[in-house]
Amino acid sequence: MKSEDIGRRSFLTAATGAAAFTILKPQAVRGMQANSAVRVGLLGCGGRGTTHLETLLKNTDARITALADMFQDRLDKAKQKVDELSAAKSQPGVQKTFLGPDAYQQILESKEIDAVVIATPPYFHVQHLAAAVAAGKHVYCEKPVAIDVPGIRRVLEIGKKAEGKVSLDVGFQIRMAPPYVELVNRIHAGALGEIASGAAYYYCPRIALNYPDASTPEARLRNWIQDRAISGDIIVEQNIHAIDICNWVLQGHPLKATGRGGRNGRNFPNDTCYSHFDVVFQYPNNVDVSFNSTQFGKGQFDVNERFFGTRGSSQSPYSGPLGVWGEEKWVWGGGDSDKPAAEGQFSASGSFSDNLAQADPEKQKAFIESVASGKLHNQAALGVESALTTMLGREAAYQGRELTWDELLRSNEQLDPGIDLNKL
Repeated sequence: MKSEDIGRRSFLTAATGAAAFTILKPQAVRGMQANSAVRVGLLGCGGRGTTHLETLLKNTDARITALADMFQDRLDKAKQKVDELSAAKSQPGVQKTFLGPDAYQQILESKEIDAVVIATPPYFHVQHLAAAVAAGKHVYCEKPVAIDVPGIRRVLEIGKKAEGKVSLDVGFQIRMAPPYVELVNRIHAGALGEIASGAAYYYCPRIALNYPDASTPEARLRNWIQDRAISGDIIVEQNIHAIDICNWVLQGHPLKATGRGGRNGRNFPNDTCYSHFDVVFQYPNNVDVSFNSTQFGKGQFDVNERFFGTRGSSQSPYSGPLGVWGEEKWVWGGGDSDKPAAEGQFSASGSFSDNLAQADPEKQKAFIESVASGKLHNQAALGVESALTTMLGREAAYQGRELTWDELLRSNEQLDPGIDLNKL
């Protein structure tokens, strides 16, 4: 597999700009019948999954008709939420729930759903994505699409099978947030001139999932964000949003990376993730982007991407002034403020406000519209490219050396938590 086989110019095209998806119009594709609501199932009823169902019910005409999870308490909590929100819209609530290791197969075999949202821990994304496409269900898969290169190879094949048959969306909702869309459009139109370098960061306290810390399989699954083999580590699971924006702005992926990282400040017995990463990505034309992240302690939550060009600079924080400064000064919302970005309110579920206020609603509306209209999305290539970029940074840091994109693609290392779900 060569580098040119992966990314936006490979087996399918991940478009840039406001929409950030490919619209396909095959003759065989049929949209939903007029006035029929898209029926959605949720696979994975944790914090992020619950946010998805709330956003879908509040911002679209979709119905949440089925739920699936490994754990009964999460199913019960999600069902209560769906039933309450559905009743407020005079709609029926959840019709079926599925529990246990076979729940993902059962919900995908259900005739009660047209589409599924995959919000399970990242290690399971490839398996669940493959099953969803094989079942002929439209699918919205949370990022990352995979946590290792062998998984990426499978996603490439899954993307081919999905093309022209079902919508396959990936959870990069920031690409739909109006402030970011306008900013990137301006950058691509030349507002910064020739981009010389960039800098991005993702600072976050350690995320606690409120379940007892233990080495048991159940505890590892419930605290998956603290387990490297289930999450892919913080740079792949969480930091991918900021790195994806860098790829978006620079319209491609880096050629190589150098990195460092470690576990200082995060030495908990059953926690295997890094506390911090420091990576320099080198993009084409010798454009270096320095990236650093933290996920430990109890500090400030703050995310930003900055780019520096011959005509100006830009910044895109989750909260605070977002815009371009220089020859074509522009600040989102029409303000002229140059004050530092305010501290954002962090949520482990991915629920934000300020510059990301419309990210989830716009993303969810676009997904449901694609299902209803038959104008299908296929974001597999986009998901692959951004996931590989984070893996490039992770492996460069793990190895403490320069690593090229092509070297990464030759990797056969697989992350495996070694958990037998049938024995839980």
